[in-house]
Amino acid sequence: MDTTTPAAALSMPTELWLLGWSVVLALVMLAVHILTATPDLGLRTAVSPRDDNPQLSGVFAGRAKRAWSNFMETYPLFVALTLGLVVSGQTGGIGLSGAWLWFLARLVYAPVYYAGIPWLRTLVFVGSILGLILMVFDLLT
Repeated sequence: MDTTTPAAALSMPTELWLLGWSVVLALVMLAVHILTATPDLGLRTAVSPRDDNPQLSGVFAGRAKRAWSNFMETYPLFVALTLGLVVSGQTGGIGLSGAWLWFLARLVYAPVYYAGIPWLRTLVFVGSILGLILMVFDLLT
C-alpha cells in the first residue's frame, strides 16, 4: 500500500483543503440528523414521502435538524466563495482567514447547538458570517 501523500494534495490551496473537510463536516451533521430523526419519527414515517409533514418531537432530533438546516443556509455561500477565490488565484490572505473562520465556527456550531447553549450558538453563527464577509471582501477587492 502506498502511504505517500499525493503531490496534488501537497500543492492544493488551503481553501480547497477546507472545502474538502467541510464536506466531511456536512456528512457528519447529516448523519446526526438522520440518526436522531429516524427513531423519533419511526421507521415507517422515515422511509415514507412524509406528505403529511410530520414534526420531530425529540429535543435532540429537533436540534440536529435545525443545526443541519442552518448549516445548509451558509454552505452554498462558502462553496461559491471558496471556488471563486481559488479560480481567480486569490488564495491566501484575508480570504483564507475568512475560510478558516467560517470552517472553525461551523465546526463548533453543531455541538453548541446540540447542547442547547443559546448565546454562544448565536456568537458562533455570527463568527461564521464574518468569515464569509472576509471571503467576499477578498474576492471583490
